[in-house]
Amino acid sequence: MAQQTTPKKGDFSQGSIPKTVLRLGIPIAMAEIVHVLYNIVDRIFIGHIPGIGTAALSGVGIAFPLISLITAFANLCGTGGNPLCSIARGEGDNARAQRILETAFTMLLIFSALLTAILFLFAGPFLAAMGGDEETLPFALEYFRIYVAGTVFVLISLGMNPFINGMGFTKIGMGTVVIGAALNIALDPLFIFVLHMGVKGAAIATVISQFVSSVWVIRFLTGNKTLLPIQRLHLDMLEVPRILKLGVTGFMFKFSNSVAQTVVNLTLKTFGGAASTLYIGAFSIINSMREVISQPISGINQASVPVMSYNYGARNYDRVKKAIRFMIAAALTYNVIAWIVVFTHPAQLIRMFTNDAALIETAIPCLHIYYAAYFMMSFQMGGQNTFVALNKPKYAVFFSMLRKLFLIVPLTILLPRVGFGVMGVFYAEMLSQIIGASLCCIVMYFRIYKRLPAENGQPSSL
Repeated sequence: MAQQTTPKKGDFSQGSIPKTVLRLGIPIAMAEIVHVLYNIVDRIFIGHIPGIGTAALSGVGIAFPLISLITAFANLCGTGGNPLCSIARGEGDNARAQRILETAFTMLLIFSALLTAILFLFAGPFLAAMGGDEETLPFALEYFRIYVAGTVFVLISLGMNPFINGMGFTKIGMGTVVIGAALNIALDPLFIFVLHMGVKGAAIATVISQFVSSVWVIRFLTGNKTLLPIQRLHLDMLEVPRILKLGVTGFMFKFSNSVAQTVVNLTLKTFGGAASTLYIGAFSIINSMREVISQPISGINQASVPVMSYNYGARNYDRVKKAIRFMIAAALTYNVIAWIVVFTHPAQLIRMFTNDAALIETAIPCLHIYYAAYFMMSFQMGGQNTFVALNKPKYAVFFSMLRKLFLIVPLTILLPRVGFGVMGVFYAEMLSQIIGASLCCIVMYFRIYKRLPAENGQPSSL
């Protein structure tokens, strides 16, 4: 009787698919939850600053689109390079996998230099154009200009951590964000309340935390324990367009989110009237809650990508299909539970961010509408991650743009003007989840899942 061997590190061609995904996904999910605390903890403490909490929270909400834009460039290299790296490893081409890793790292450094200069110089006009006014703009500027100083740390930690997870070192990947977030949690109350630095203190705490996370990432990826060490700064001009082509889906996900948030803020300011600051604050809280709620299952989705990519490169198509099925089933189960919790305990969740009675009263009906079809996102992310994992950039880019740019933006502009008023902003999100998720999953099933070869080892016609 043959003895069963344990798969070597980073080899996803053996073992149970659910167990493999969960083994990778649980540390990633924990890391993702902790990562969200970078900004969420800031917003929780900012929302509780005596006297200015609501205005300050709304001001930071104005800065969300630009923060999303920064993370979009991390996604451009991380979601573009990691699947290609995993496919190359599955094909046994570790030399190419290392070139992809080094190229992505060099691209992140270039992007960080450009973003830091542009966003720092033009922060004022950008934030004003995104809805900042005399009440909220000072807080937005105070927070964002300091946050921008840490752009290089954000891009390194967020952009390179997917490679660490993709090689199977998920505990190291978890450490990237746990260390930074724990530091942020400790420093926030110190800077905001003890040293009386307010919004500025929250931003300083975040930058210090991101710096520590980036040092952790660089030390691991240049050390002896990684499968693919970074040995030089290098741009492989054959790999750059491939990374950009596939990574544009992750970029567009964040970029379109930035555009949608800007349109939402401007619409809330226009139709919210005297209560516009409350509505912007409510949207900021709802957005923050969504980040927290989505992260656990996001970890499972992220873990599924290298598993699908590796087995696709190795032509193990039955394992690719099993990973797709498990990813969607796990997401649907989790999202239905999250949906029930949000609908049954809205006030308790909102009070994590504010004690302002008027803001809580405003946010509850907005929350109910916004999350009415949230469970549908299981199908959106399932389809989206399959397109990325199997290197299908055209589908991935289209569906990353569809929900935010082609549905939310026009619906946000239209619905308040046809009788829904300010609540039309939140109905736009609900409708986009139903339409966008349905189309994404249907196309993935007929164009990808059903076309995977029936036998392993055969060339794919995808």
